[in-house]
Amino acid sequence: MCGITGVFAFTEAGRNSLASLHASTDAISSRGPDSQGHYVYDRVGLGHRRLSILDLSCDGNQPMTDAAGRYTIIFNGEIFNFRELRQKLVKKGYTFHSQTDTEVILQLYITEGRGFLKKLNGFFSLAIYDKEEDSLFIARDRMGVKPLLVYRDEDKMLFGSEMKALMALGVPRKLDYAALSHYLQLNYIPGPATIFKGVKKLLPGHYLYVKGEKVVRKAWYRIPYDPKKVAKNKLTYDQQQQKLVDLMDESVARRLVADVPLGSFLSGGIDSSVVTALAARHTPHLNTFSIGFKDEPFFDETKYANLVAKMHKTNHTVFSLTNQDLYDHIFDVLNYIDEPFADSSALAVYILSKQTREKVTVALSGDGADELFAGYNKHMAEWQVRRGGPKAEAVAGLGILWEVLPKSRNSFIGNKIRQFQRFSRGMSSGPKDRYWDWASLASEQDARSLLSAASKRKVGKKLVEKRRKDILQNLRPEGDLNEVLLTDMNLVLPYDMNTKVDLMSMANSLEVRSPFLDYNVVNFAFSLPVESKIDAKMKKKIVQDAFRPMLPEELYKRPKQGFEVPLLKWFRNELRPLIEDDLLSDAFIESQGVFDVDAIRGLKAQLFSRNPGDVHARIWALIVFQHWWKKWMM
Repeated sequence: MCGITGVFAFTEAGRNSLASLHASTDAISSRGPDSQGHYVYDRVGLGHRRLSILDLSCDGNQPMTDAAGRYTIIFNGEIFNFRELRQKLVKKGYTFHSQTDTEVILQLYITEGRGFLKKLNGFFSLAIYDKEEDSLFIARDRMGVKPLLVYRDEDKMLFGSEMKALMALGVPRKLDYAALSHYLQLNYIPGPATIFKGVKKLLPGHYLYVKGEKVVRKAWYRIPYDPKKVAKNKLTYDQQQQKLVDLMDESVARRLVADVPLGSFLSGGIDSSVVTALAARHTPHLNTFSIGFKDEPFFDETKYANLVAKMHKTNHTVFSLTNQDLYDHIFDVLNYIDEPFADSSALAVYILSKQTREKVTVALSGDGADELFAGYNKHMAEWQVRRGGPKAEAVAGLGILWEVLPKSRNSFIGNKIRQFQRFSRGMSSGPKDRYWDWASLASEQDARSLLSAASKRKVGKKLVEKRRKDILQNLRPEGDLNEVLLTDMNLVLPYDMNTKVDLMSMANSLEVRSPFLDYNVVNFAFSLPVESKIDAKMKKKIVQDAFRPMLPEELYKRPKQGFEVPLLKWFRNELRPLIEDDLLSDAFIESQGVFDVDAIRGLKAQLFSRNPGDVHARIWALIVFQHWWKKWMM
């Protein structure tokens, strides 16, 4: 686990940023608290932070330069097949001076050029400078597990693992109002945009090649989904299940290699239980970790986690939290965030990572399975909309009723009413509008209504629509649910789920590895027909069927639970002064000039009413943004 940052100057003025290289690496110290290194030559600066996870990766001598002194690399991540790649290079006569995956990557680039990326199995962001050619190559892994931000103007190109690193290098802090509009709808910012104009997220599976002042951007990997090939898939369902088990077992085994204590998150859901069951095959008395919620029994899944731990004889630890425990860490999370990100479950991930880091340095997780195999309620809803029938029509026909009934995520009935309301709207929409509606916590109109008149003029409707169109490009009227899953893989996974896990784990110097995101598993998942993933009775069908023999039967007799932070309770009690007297006060809103005072008052009135609906999630997005604004923009 590491962090990287760098400068490529186009002009003399651009070279001034080189003086801030050390400050930039200091800004991301939690990503690599053990050591740091820097390389500066002419107009190029490379910075690296390191945490010792494995003697074989994220080498402490980074930046690393080849024996001839021509190529220099900085690397953040893990390459799980580097030993096989190294062996092949040794057979060709290449000599290595370390046992690191970093040196293997560098040698592959030297010998094979940019195409070497396709040989890597792992997650990473990296940069390689060629002194002789005076060129810079930067790249990001297939699934966007590791972040990489880039800024370019006429004088320089800057890059880094986090926005903190770029701010230390002096990027202009100019708000991107189109990105803000999408943030107010989704509670996160989809790439390639960021909250700042000019700063972009390098998309997953993409690279940049910089020479002179020319910058070439190219996709080196895309999920290979072809509906025609899926239709011709000749594997029986039993064969599909066996192949999934084999691929996942190989993926888990790859991710268990470490010279430090290693464990597995175990929520009690199917995905983390699958990863734990497979890991326990290879690691006796595997360390496993769960969090329970004393004050929120509706969301507590530790009973099921304990059953998995007992079945596979893991060394299991439960961190049992009260709402006060969660509340005590709110400002730890807010203070770490350097770009507005308002998935409230990040709080639970932060605490889990913090507690887990006290015992291990690396943890496996079940992330990615829902997006790959149709595990969310919205996937079942989409399946039902496309299938139609009397039940779907009946729910849609009661749309007016769902609008007026009280809704809440914190109770079974309230949550069902909320889901019926969204389903009813989706029945009358096309696939693109329906997807966006179900991915959003607020409509574009509702998000826009929160902005001041001056902010509305800065949004840029055409840019907002273009970005939305790019996100939804894979959804076709004649398509099927696999296209919805592909869109999730390009939107929800990298910019919500991966961002959440990366930020919260890195804040605690913990590395998280996700076996479901091995590209072999991903490619296989998108070779499967929809009926292998979901039917009228079961979401994530093939995962549940394939791994049923190695999991407790009780896991299959209940719905997917998830977790909801008790924001509504806090907003009405402990956090009420923060809302009314500070971050969302009339005085601050007026002086700031970003939001409309009357619209924010209306949102607060709904929050404290008898029918708050989902407003607490929107209030949380505003609090996150306002706290971020105070820390980074004032």
